[in-house]
Amino acid sequence: MLKLGKFLAQNATLVSLVGRQQLGSTSRFYSASPKSADSDLPIDITNPYEKDPQQCILCKHSIEPHYKNVKLLSQFQSPYTGRIYGRHITGLCKRRQEQVEQAILRAQQCLLMPGYHKDLDFLQDPKLFDPERPVRPHKY
Repeated sequence: MLKLGKFLAQNATLVSLVGRQQLGSTSRFYSASPKSADSDLPIDITNPYEKDPQQCILCKHSIEPHYKNVKLLSQFQSPYTGRIYGRHITGLCKRRQEQVEQAILRAQQCLLMPGYHKDLDFLQDPKLFDPERPVRPHKY
């Protein structure tokens, strides 16, 4: 008991500060800059294990599909059957996939794109995705 009284007398300023603090306050635990007295308190940092948000290739480069851009639209069409690839294969978001489908149908109606096969001029274009290896599994 004597040692405790001696310790309190030597550190009276520290005891008076602790007595004045509110116990329910959590703002001191989330301070952005550590202070010399509060060096053991946690600081805010970003999660190093958090994955980057996935974006489709058209959103990443802010490309709007248009029916006159036949070279872009032909990459979302099968070279053998002319069918439009599904979202699970292309990796596009729902909004862009619908825009691509509408643009392909409009280009086919305007006779800018063939309906049953891919144009021979676009067979050597670089591939945006591999149709044999879908981005995500199909729901069926």
